[in-house]
Amino acid sequence: MNLNSKHKVEAAFSMSSMTDIIFLLLIFFMLTASFITPSGLPVNVPSSRSSEIVMQKVGVTITEDLQYYVNDRKVSINQLEAVLRDAFAGKEGVVVLHCDRSVPVEYVVQVAGIATALEARVSIATKPE
Repeated sequence: MNLNSKHKVEAAFSMSSMTDIIFLLLIFFMLTASFITPSGLPVNVPSSRSSEIVMQKVGVTITEDLQYYVNDRKVSINQLEAVLRDAFAGKEGVVVLHCDRSVPVEYVVQVAGIATALEARVSIATKPE
């Protein structure tokens, strides 16, 4: 009488399904991490109790010495409206203002006025307290 089975079970563990899951997680984190794009310019933004993350389409930075940057490209205040109009190009406009805390409010309001004239939503970047 032969008691050996014809179907032997292998003790090897297949890692292919584990690598699929790891690659899916990697892709997920890479996609979600790109939604938060900090400004590359050194600006000391003001702090706020409630800091909400907004998906940035166009970032306008006003530095301490009143230099204006649109998506890390230096522009003058006279060129700002034309550059923002080109950046929106018929799409929904979302402008995130990265202003140094020492910048007077009149300059922030001036940039916000230009953006709202172009029918864009304006948000001010802050850091949590």
